[in-house]
Amino acid sequence: MNQDRRHQVVIVGGGFAGLFAARALRSAAADVTLIDRAPNHVFQPLLYQCATGILSEGKIAFPLRSLLARHRNVEYELADVADFDVQRQIVKAVRPNGEPVEIAYDDLIVAAGVEQSYFGHDEFAEFAPGMKTISDALAIRRRVFGAFEMAESATDPAERRAWLTFALVGAGPTGVELAGQIRELATVTLRSEYRHIEPEDARVLLFDGGEIPLAAFGPKLSARAAQALSDLGVEQHMGSVVTHVDRGWLEVRDKDGTPTRYDAGTVLWTAGVAAPPVAEALAKVTGAERDKAGRIVVDDDLTIPGHPEISVIGDMMSLRGLPGVAEVAMQTGLYTGRRIRHRLAEDGWRKPFRYYDLGSAAYISRGNAVVSAGPVHISGLPGWIAWLFIHLGFLTGIRNRLGAVVTWWPAFVRDLRRERAYLARDFDMVHSGYDRSRLGAAGKTPRPRKEAQPGKDLAPGTAAKSGKAARGKGRLADRVPAAPGGEVEGKPHPDVDIGSSMASGNDLKRMAARRQNVAPGGPAGLAEGKLFVAGQDVGDVGGSR
Repeated sequence: MNQDRRHQVVIVGGGFAGLFAARALRSAAADVTLIDRAPNHVFQPLLYQCATGILSEGKIAFPLRSLLARHRNVEYELADVADFDVQRQIVKAVRPNGEPVEIAYDDLIVAAGVEQSYFGHDEFAEFAPGMKTISDALAIRRRVFGAFEMAESATDPAERRAWLTFALVGAGPTGVELAGQIRELATVTLRSEYRHIEPEDARVLLFDGGEIPLAAFGPKLSARAAQALSDLGVEQHMGSVVTHVDRGWLEVRDKDGTPTRYDAGTVLWTAGVAAPPVAEALAKVTGAERDKAGRIVVDDDLTIPGHPEISVIGDMMSLRGLPGVAEVAMQTGLYTGRRIRHRLAEDGWRKPFRYYDLGSAAYISRGNAVVSAGPVHISGLPGWIAWLFIHLGFLTGIRNRLGAVVTWWPAFVRDLRRERAYLARDFDMVHSGYDRSRLGAAGKTPRPRKEAQPGKDLAPGTAAKSGKAARGKGRLADRVPAAPGGEVEGKPHPDVDIGSSMASGNDLKRMAARRQNVAPGGPAGLAEGKLFVAGQDVGDVGGSR
């Protein structure tokens, strides 16, 4: 190493593991560079609350530069790491403008996290997004709230039922939390907001190949969680394997091997994780062993065997079967930062990593959560209170903790979800930014949209059977189907842009070009001429690895 420069530490990833490692190195005799492809650190345990309208993205995404502002020896680099040169000790990355950059290191800490796994079926991502980034959460918010809007405007009963069916694949914490929140959203928050549908009729289907939800919490808490979900109205299909996902439906094989098709306007994927491509690149140049999920196998000091200068921490490491949870990431980050700091100080500190299990918690519904911490297993209201304090403690910064309390108060006390905004131009029900990136990585292209089939209009008076259908202006039975030209009684088509009262020139061009198309991602059977103009995706606005 060149004696004229300070020790160089490079950290790949600004999630829990990378951020805690950087903080542990703030007083070290080294210059630290943290590289991440997103400018924000994301509190992933609360992504589902962003997706279901409780918290805004700003409450769970924090600028990395702001978090590291007081760490004078730490620099942040916005780039996507692509490869490594372990002989020259170089990290190869690409900046957002496509410019390659090489960063030298003396110590390398790789904390790149994991990504969604579709178990060899990446084509499912086109129709069933996962939830790992802010962009994913916003895409799910758009799909969930948009499904109720599409059901409200549907005239065919089968189409309406499909829009009001939500399927979630995976009964781990994320799947259980999302399922509970969607059902609570339908039965509490939205119950009096629509005129032509009963939101509480929404079906939430939860599929998992295991025998019980939240299996990692133990049989006692799992049984309580299953009962709580049943009380909410979540339909649990345990021992089921999803074999196919397409636009508006999925196929599931049960324990007996019998396949069943379910029509669902919204399918969300909450099962399985896999190491990102950077793990494969690192294993290739170091000869590191990988587990079934592609994670790097490390020694007790979290370094790669034969490469003491390279540490792999957080979700991307494989060590003694430790779970991929925030507590593991935080503790491995702190340990690695301290180990490097002590080594540079030459104080003889040498200890293997030891994990302290601080427990796990899962939110089911308002006033109901399950918490497992060593011998302590609580659920219901006590579990919910414990869940609140645990997450407040882990949130980054006092301002964000206070902001969460201020937001939670009306949500939990008055059933208000204020963070429900989504862009009409971003209301593409099939392709989110996450979907496009996965499809591009898999070398696949989105399927062309199908032509709309002639719709079935309800006969006059049919809608009067619903209690809500008869209220408000323009009952469903009195609606006039759109003409092929996109007009109703000589007026511009009302669905050109639901975010604006006037159609722009671009709207009219797209309307003419897509006059016969089905609303994006919707189940088949929409009325001919019923348009929805989808614009460009807002892209990834944040999300650490």
